[in-house]
Amino acid sequence: MGHDVAVPAGVDAARLARALLDAHDAFLATGAVCPTIRPVVLDSWRRSIAEGLDPERDLPPLRLDEDALAEIRAAHPLRTAMPVIRRLLVDSATEAGLLVAVSDAVGQLLWVEGAPHLRSRAERVNFVAGADWSECSAGTNAPGTALALGRPVQLLGPEHLVRPVTPWSCSAAPIHDPDTGAVLGVLDVTGGPEVASAQSLGLVWATVAAVEAELRIERLSPPGRRPPARPGPRPARLDVLGCRAATLHHGSSTTRLSLRHSELLLLVATAPEGLTASQLAVALSEEEQADVTIRAEMSRLRTVLGDLALRSRPYRLAGSLELDVRRVRRHLAAGALRRAVAAYRGPVLPDSEAPAVVRLRRDLHRQLRSALLAGDDPDALLSFADTEHGRDDLEVWQRALECLPAGSPRAAEVAAHVAALDAELG
Repeated sequence: MGHDVAVPAGVDAARLARALLDAHDAFLATGAVCPTIRPVVLDSWRRSIAEGLDPERDLPPLRLDEDALAEIRAAHPLRTAMPVIRRLLVDSATEAGLLVAVSDAVGQLLWVEGAPHLRSRAERVNFVAGADWSECSAGTNAPGTALALGRPVQLLGPEHLVRPVTPWSCSAAPIHDPDTGAVLGVLDVTGGPEVASAQSLGLVWATVAAVEAELRIERLSPPGRRPPARPGPRPARLDVLGCRAATLHHGSSTTRLSLRHSELLLLVATAPEGLTASQLAVALSEEEQADVTIRAEMSRLRTVLGDLALRSRPYRLAGSLELDVRRVRRHLAAGALRRAVAAYRGPVLPDSEAPAVVRLRRDLHRQLRSALLAGDDPDALLSFADTEHGRDDLEVWQRALECLPAGSPRAAEVAAHVAALDAELG
């Protein structure tokens, strides 16, 4: 296979793990880089830190409730491959006291199966179906880093960045669509140090190959022998909340866009009548930009949109595109504050300086915040306040304190946070 294994043959895993734990501590304390840290791990640590993760506190967030998880599972192309995964990997992993996880193309765990006692332990670090284990949400981990790099990844305990995850080891590899080559998800085996071996990574790799072969055979089967039809394709979806660049979900594929393409697609998607090149130039920058530059960018964007057709003169989308921004607004319009907060993963494209995107970011944040302050739902208020974008919002914390019922176990904590913010802000 030629892939970098965490524990080379002949190396004592326990001794290596102790050395890595010291290297992990040194990196978090001073940024020092020890020679025991593999380049693939160091690069991932640095990416994760740049995303703002707190290695001492952050755990992967739970993104999907039961209904959303069931819906995604039912429509996901790997659903029909799960019997193969269970037969080749899950059954033996359960006997060996290991876990097997399958994610979608953006790192959301869809299935986590295996040894019951280990599943119970894994719940403490949110290694459960519905959790987001992408690298930007969970730090260095085999499923998320395999997605980030597009290749198999293996980690031994302390090579994980987030401290609560360091007792675990894992091996993971991406699963590709046999026709298009698009990443469909990741297959992962998680457990103790024994997972960080060439044999474990080879077993994962072999199972991925079997899954891709099964998908290919399934599509070549005569019509009369094909399995029941899957649910219809999900509408294309663009996620722009709380991420440096947008993620486009189309069909069974997931595409991570550049920031400029994220801005362009978002602006076109929020303009039902379309936008000309001149209008896009004004929306993107206060400095003058030539129309020919915008047209060249739109031409490059068109090549990554797959089945989502982009019309011109003016630029507009021919098909429907769901936006996470609209989902938040629908919940707000319905008065469903808790759902709105859950759907609001953060400001719109926070790294964008495009004037139109800045306005959209400001307006949506203000709309959600105003609805929270006007309401009296302490759970919704605290769900927002406990996020990175709400942690320093004194008014939201004060309103949450006002709305908490008498005797709430969180009252003292919230009051202390309000006092600290008040003192900090003077």
